[in-house]
Amino acid sequence: MEFLQSTDFWIGLIKIVWINIILSGDNAVVIAMAARSLPPEQQKKAVLFGSGAAVVLRIVLTVVAAKLLALPYLQIVGGLLLLWIGLQLLGEEDEGDGDSKEYGSMMAAVRTILLADLVMSLDNVIAVAAAAQGSMVLLVLGLAISIPLVIFGSTLMIKLMERFPIIVMLGAALIGWVGGETIVSDVSLREVLAANPWLHYAAAAAGALFVVAVGKLLQRRAHAAAAQH
Repeated sequence: MEFLQSTDFWIGLIKIVWINIILSGDNAVVIAMAARSLPPEQQKKAVLFGSGAAVVLRIVLTVVAAKLLALPYLQIVGGLLLLWIGLQLLGEEDEGDGDSKEYGSMMAAVRTILLADLVMSLDNVIAVAAAAQGSMVLLVLGLAISIPLVIFGSTLMIKLMERFPIIVMLGAALIGWVGGETIVSDVSLREVLAANPWLHYAAAAAGALFVVAVGKLLQRRAHAAAAQH
Protein backbone atom coordinates (compact mmCIF):
# COMPACT_ATOMS: atom_id res chain seq x y z
CA MET A 1 0.00 0.00 0.00
CA GLU A 2 3.06 2.25 -0.26
CA PHE A 3 1.73 3.66 -3.55
CA LEU A 4 -0.99 5.49 -1.56
CA GLN A 5 1.75 7.71 -0.09
CA SER A 6 3.10 8.59 -3.52
CA THR A 7 2.34 12.04 -4.95
CA ASP A 8 2.65 10.65 -8.49
CA PHE A 9 -0.09 8.11 -7.73
CA TRP A 10 -2.60 10.77 -6.62
CA ILE A 11 -1.71 13.09 -9.52
CA GLY A 12 -2.17 10.16 -11.95
CA LEU A 13 -5.51 9.25 -10.34
CA ILE A 14 -6.79 12.84 -10.63
CA LYS A 15 -5.69 12.89 -14.29
CA ILE A 16 -7.57 9.66 -15.08
CA VAL A 17 -10.77 10.77 -13.31
CA TRP A 18 -10.62 14.15 -15.09
CA ILE A 19 -10.04 12.50 -18.49
CA ASN A 20 -13.02 10.23 -17.83
CA ILE A 21 -15.25 13.19 -16.90
CA ILE A 22 -14.34 14.92 -20.17
CA LEU A 23 -14.53 11.81 -22.38
CA SER A 24 -17.60 10.17 -20.82
CA GLY A 25 -20.06 12.82 -22.01
CA ASP A 26 -20.77 11.16 -25.36
CA ASN A 27 -20.92 7.72 -23.72
CA ALA A 28 -23.53 9.00 -21.24
CA VAL A 29 -25.63 10.23 -24.17
CA VAL A 30 -25.50 6.81 -25.88
CA ILE A 31 -26.42 5.01 -22.65
CA ALA A 32 -29.32 7.41 -22.04
CA MET A 33 -30.63 7.07 -25.61
CA ALA A 34 -30.47 3.27 -25.50
CA ALA A 35 -32.07 3.03 -22.04
CA ARG A 36 -34.91 5.48 -22.70
CA SER A 37 -36.74 2.89 -24.85
CA LEU A 38 -37.12 0.64 -21.78
CA PRO A 39 -39.89 0.59 -19.15
CA PRO A 40 -39.00 3.02 -16.30
CA GLU A 41 -38.27 0.21 -13.81
CA GLN A 42 -35.67 -1.31 -16.19
CA GLN A 43 -33.94 1.95 -17.12
CA LYS A 44 -31.80 2.06 -13.94
CA LYS A 45 -30.72 -1.57 -14.41
CA ALA A 46 -29.73 -0.96 -18.05
CA VAL A 47 -27.74 2.16 -17.07
CA LEU A 48 -26.03 0.24 -14.25
CA PHE A 49 -25.21 -2.86 -16.30
CA GLY A 50 -24.30 -0.85 -19.40
CA SER A 51 -22.00 1.56 -17.50
CA GLY A 52 -20.32 -1.20 -15.45
CA ALA A 53 -19.75 -3.46 -18.46
CA ALA A 54 -18.51 -0.50 -20.52
CA VAL A 55 -15.87 0.36 -17.90
CA VAL A 56 -14.72 -3.29 -17.70
CA LEU A 57 -14.53 -3.25 -21.50
CA ARG A 58 -12.34 -0.14 -21.34
CA ILE A 59 -9.90 -1.86 -18.97
CA VAL A 60 -9.56 -4.78 -21.42
CA LEU A 61 -9.33 -2.37 -24.37
CA THR A 62 -6.49 -0.43 -22.75
CA VAL A 63 -4.22 -3.44 -23.12
CA VAL A 64 -4.86 -3.74 -26.88
CA ALA A 65 -6.06 -0.27 -27.95
CA ALA A 66 -2.74 0.97 -29.33
CA LYS A 67 -2.34 -2.18 -31.48
CA LEU A 68 -5.98 -2.04 -32.65
CA LEU A 69 -5.72 1.62 -33.66
CA ALA A 70 -2.71 0.75 -35.84
CA LEU A 71 -4.88 -1.59 -37.95
CA PRO A 72 -6.01 0.08 -41.19
CA TYR A 73 -9.75 0.46 -41.88
CA LEU A 74 -10.74 -0.55 -38.32
CA GLN A 75 -11.86 2.96 -37.41
CA ILE A 76 -13.69 3.33 -40.72
CA VAL A 77 -15.73 0.23 -39.87
CA GLY A 78 -16.21 1.48 -36.30
CA GLY A 79 -17.34 4.91 -37.49
CA LEU A 80 -19.87 3.39 -39.91
CA LEU A 81 -21.13 1.25 -37.04
CA LEU A 82 -21.64 4.39 -34.93
CA LEU A 83 -23.62 6.06 -37.75
CA TRP A 84 -25.84 2.96 -37.88
CA ILE A 85 -26.31 3.02 -34.08
CA GLY A 86 -27.23 6.73 -34.27
CA LEU A 87 -29.91 5.94 -36.88
CA GLN A 88 -31.25 3.07 -34.78
CA LEU A 89 -31.49 5.18 -31.63
CA LEU A 90 -33.10 8.12 -33.45
CA GLY A 91 -35.56 5.70 -35.05
CA GLU A 92 -36.84 4.78 -31.59
CA GLU A 93 -38.06 8.35 -31.03
CA ASP A 94 -41.82 8.98 -31.09
CA GLU A 95 -42.72 5.28 -31.32
CA GLY A 96 -45.68 6.00 -29.17
CA ASP A 97 -46.65 7.59 -25.89
CA GLY A 98 -48.53 6.57 -22.81
CA ASP A 99 -50.14 3.11 -22.85
CA SER A 100 -49.44 2.54 -26.54
CA LYS A 101 -45.66 3.01 -26.21
CA GLU A 102 -43.70 -0.05 -27.33
CA TYR A 103 -40.80 -0.83 -25.02
CA GLY A 104 -37.54 -2.39 -26.15
CA SER A 105 -35.70 -5.21 -24.36
CA MET A 106 -33.03 -4.59 -21.73
CA MET A 107 -30.57 -6.99 -23.41
CA ALA A 108 -30.91 -5.06 -26.69
CA ALA A 109 -30.27 -1.76 -24.86
CA VAL A 110 -27.19 -3.13 -23.03
CA ARG A 111 -25.90 -4.61 -26.32
CA THR A 112 -26.26 -1.23 -28.05
CA ILE A 113 -24.47 0.50 -25.15
CA LEU A 114 -21.55 -1.94 -25.28
CA LEU A 115 -21.26 -1.81 -29.06
CA ALA A 116 -21.21 2.00 -29.14
CA ASP A 117 -18.85 2.23 -26.16
CA LEU A 118 -16.47 -0.26 -27.78
CA VAL A 119 -16.06 2.02 -30.81
CA MET A 120 -16.09 5.33 -28.92
CA SER A 121 -13.60 4.18 -26.28
CA LEU A 122 -10.81 3.00 -28.60
CA ASP A 123 -9.01 6.34 -28.72
CA ASN A 124 -10.25 7.42 -25.26
CA VAL A 125 -8.46 4.57 -23.47
CA ILE A 126 -5.12 5.60 -24.95
CA ALA A 127 -5.39 8.93 -23.08
CA VAL A 128 -6.29 7.06 -19.87
CA ALA A 129 -3.45 4.56 -20.34
CA ALA A 130 -0.98 7.43 -20.85
CA ALA A 131 -2.11 9.01 -17.57
CA ALA A 132 -1.80 5.65 -15.74
CA GLN A 133 1.86 5.31 -16.90
CA GLY A 134 1.79 1.51 -16.74
CA SER A 135 0.15 1.25 -13.29
CA MET A 136 -2.69 -1.31 -13.49
CA VAL A 137 -3.88 -0.32 -9.97
CA LEU A 138 -4.17 3.30 -11.08
CA LEU A 139 -5.92 2.31 -14.29
CA VAL A 140 -8.55 0.06 -12.67
CA LEU A 141 -9.13 2.48 -9.77
CA GLY A 142 -9.50 5.48 -12.07
CA LEU A 143 -11.96 3.70 -14.36
CA ALA A 144 -13.92 2.32 -11.38
CA ILE A 145 -14.34 5.84 -10.02
CA SER A 146 -15.69 6.89 -13.42
CA ILE A 147 -18.63 4.42 -13.19
CA PRO A 148 -20.79 6.62 -10.92
CA LEU A 149 -19.94 9.64 -13.09
CA VAL A 150 -21.24 7.89 -16.22
CA ILE A 151 -24.30 6.54 -14.35
CA PHE A 152 -25.17 9.99 -13.00
CA GLY A 153 -24.68 11.57 -16.43
CA SER A 154 -26.84 8.92 -18.13
CA THR A 155 -29.65 9.17 -15.55
CA LEU A 156 -29.68 12.96 -15.88
CA MET A 157 -29.76 12.71 -19.70
CA ILE A 158 -32.76 10.31 -19.62
CA LYS A 159 -34.73 12.81 -17.52
CA LEU A 160 -33.75 15.68 -19.82
CA MET A 161 -34.72 13.66 -22.92
CA GLU A 162 -38.16 12.96 -21.47
CA ARG A 163 -38.68 16.64 -20.75
CA PHE A 164 -37.03 18.10 -23.87
CA PRO A 165 -37.42 15.74 -26.90
CA ILE A 166 -35.06 17.96 -28.97
CA ILE A 167 -32.19 16.52 -26.88
CA VAL A 168 -32.83 13.10 -28.49
CA MET A 169 -32.09 14.58 -31.91
CA LEU A 170 -29.03 16.41 -30.55
CA GLY A 171 -27.84 13.15 -28.97
CA ALA A 172 -28.18 11.32 -32.29
CA ALA A 173 -26.29 14.18 -33.98
CA LEU A 174 -23.49 13.81 -31.39
CA ILE A 175 -23.21 10.08 -32.15
CA GLY A 176 -23.07 10.92 -35.87
CA TRP A 177 -20.38 13.57 -35.17
CA VAL A 178 -18.22 11.04 -33.28
CA GLY A 179 -18.85 8.51 -36.09
CA GLY A 180 -17.58 10.96 -38.72
CA GLU A 181 -14.54 11.79 -36.58
CA THR A 182 -13.78 8.09 -36.10
CA ILE A 183 -13.94 7.34 -39.84
CA VAL A 184 -11.57 10.16 -40.85
CA SER A 185 -9.15 9.33 -37.99
CA ASP A 186 -8.38 5.89 -39.47
CA VAL A 187 -4.68 5.16 -39.91
CA SER A 188 -5.18 4.66 -43.68
CA LEU A 189 -6.31 8.30 -43.99
CA ARG A 190 -3.57 9.80 -41.79
CA GLU A 191 -1.64 11.44 -44.65
CA VAL A 192 -4.81 12.82 -46.27
CA LEU A 193 -5.89 14.30 -42.92
CA ALA A 194 -2.44 15.78 -42.29
CA ALA A 195 -2.58 17.53 -45.69
CA ASN A 196 -6.20 18.66 -45.16
CA PRO A 197 -6.84 19.28 -41.43
CA TRP A 198 -10.29 20.76 -42.19
CA LEU A 199 -11.46 17.25 -43.18
CA HIS A 200 -11.65 16.33 -39.49
CA TYR A 201 -14.49 18.79 -38.83
CA ALA A 202 -16.05 18.33 -42.26
CA ALA A 203 -16.35 14.56 -41.73
CA ALA A 204 -17.70 15.05 -38.19
CA ALA A 205 -20.34 17.54 -39.40
CA ALA A 206 -21.25 15.25 -42.33
CA GLY A 207 -21.74 12.35 -39.89
CA ALA A 208 -24.03 14.43 -37.67
CA LEU A 209 -26.07 15.69 -40.66
CA PHE A 210 -26.33 12.17 -42.10
CA VAL A 211 -27.74 10.66 -38.90
CA VAL A 212 -30.26 13.47 -38.33
CA ALA A 213 -31.40 13.75 -42.00
CA VAL A 214 -31.65 10.01 -42.73
CA GLY A 215 -33.07 9.32 -39.25
CA LYS A 216 -35.84 11.88 -39.75
CA LEU A 217 -36.57 10.49 -43.23
CA LEU A 218 -36.91 6.96 -41.84
CA GLN A 219 -39.17 8.29 -39.07
CA ARG A 220 -41.49 9.95 -41.59
CA ARG A 221 -41.68 6.76 -43.66
CA ALA A 222 -42.47 4.71 -40.53
CA HIS A 223 -45.22 7.16 -39.51
CA ALA A 224 -46.70 7.14 -43.04
CA ALA A 225 -46.70 3.32 -43.10
CA ALA A 226 -48.34 3.21 -39.65
CA ALA A 227 -51.03 5.68 -40.77
CA GLN A 228 -51.96 3.42 -43.70
CA HIS A 229 -52.67 0.45 -41.44
